Amino acid sequence: MDTKTHDEPHSDSKANSRSNWLRAAVLGSNDGIVSIAGLVVGVAGATNSKLIILAAGVAGILAGALSMAAGEYVSVSTQRDIEKTLLHKEREELRSQPKEELEELVSLYEAKGLKPSTARIVANELTAKDAFAAHVDIELNIDPNNLTNAWHAAYASSISFFIGSIIPLGVVMLPLGSVTIPVTFVSVIVALVITGYLSAKLAGTNLPKSILRVVIGGAAAMLITYTIGTLFGVSHL
Repeated sequence: MDTKTHDEPHSDSKANSRSNWLRAAVLGSNDGIVSIAGLVVGVAGATNSKLIILAAGVAGILAGALSMAAGEYVSVSTQRDIEKTLLHKEREELRSQPKEELEELVSLYEAKGLKPSTARIVANELTAKDAFAAHVDIELNIDPNNLTNAWHAAYASSISFFIGSIIPLGVVMLPLGSVTIPVTFVSVIVALVITGYLSAKLAGTNLPKSILRVVIGGAAAMLITYTIGTLFGVSHL
């Protein structure tokens, strides 16, 4: 009979927690690349002043990193609160209606494919050992000892945003003369291919489709902002 041990849910939950901050890191770096690339390319379209481009880029990086951190913290904190509420509700249901909860556990294992007799044996044994752990595992897929961490997601998101944003700002600040914008475009596209690949691997989605979507979005952002910047171009400062 193939049943989970208590170590397996914990490992799964740890993997889920790790994937949460990895997701935040990948999305943060992608946002950093696209946001700051669009910003500095747009400013570069308006002026050749490296000082103005640098000032705009630094301001954008600080604002973006703080915004990403705050957004991830609020999002993951909300998720954590929901998990706590679900755990509390499950405890109360087990306390107030243990028989009904046992029958629910049996039906859940039957839905997983176990025979009714086997499902009842499993449910009875797990309930005798730790009813709460059994229910939150199969019903909620939550490890009460390893809830999502809002600070981890916030740090990962803001730091990765900063790292990603350094790529377009660093390239556009190089003394490349007339090829500054083309080189910046190419460097950003390469960076987006990498983040698109990582994003697809984490999500288990189609690689070419995910990469193409990220690249097209980033390229469109740069083209639009650069066009707008050239329309409002100013003299060299």
